[in-house]
Amino acid sequence: MYKVKVNGKYDFELTGSEESFLIGNEVLDVDIQELDNGHLHIIYQYKSYNVEVVSTDATSKRTLIKINGKEYYTTIEDRLDLLLKEMGLENGLSPVVSAIKAPMPGLVLNIQVIEGQQLKKGDNILVLEAMKMENILKSTADGLVKKIHVSQGDKVEKNQVLITFQ
Repeated sequence: MYKVKVNGKYDFELTGSEESFLIGNEVLDVDIQELDNGHLHIIYQYKSYNVEVVSTDATSKRTLIKINGKEYYTTIEDRLDLLLKEMGLENGLSPVVSAIKAPMPGLVLNIQVIEGQQLKKGDNILVLEAMKMENILKSTADGLVKKIHVSQGDKVEKNQVLITFQ
């Protein structure tokens, strides 16, 4: 059994095997032809659908697919994911980040966080200028800013610790 969420708002329970699928108690009569490079051709209720798997993130179990050119974001949870969530252990699967290091030498233009701030994955942390380009460093995981080791205007070296997390 899988729980599938589409575009963050449509939930489905999917069960099945290679031969047949069920959504809830309804049997899905689909014909799936696997093509190359993440492309599928599906016939459902006498209609044809071209499906492309654009990207997948195994850690978050998120997938971006295109169906007839329209994008859909999906998350899929299997029995193990549901059991871990039921036990309150789903956060144990997310990566732990202890520090953000400078990916290259550069100049700190702007720090966009403060000590003690709670961050979510993808939040902007700071702007680093390198080779006349402004690079926005983002949080790679959820966390709490413990200490900021640099100030605006500081020159930094590659792999220098910029910010540590709790």
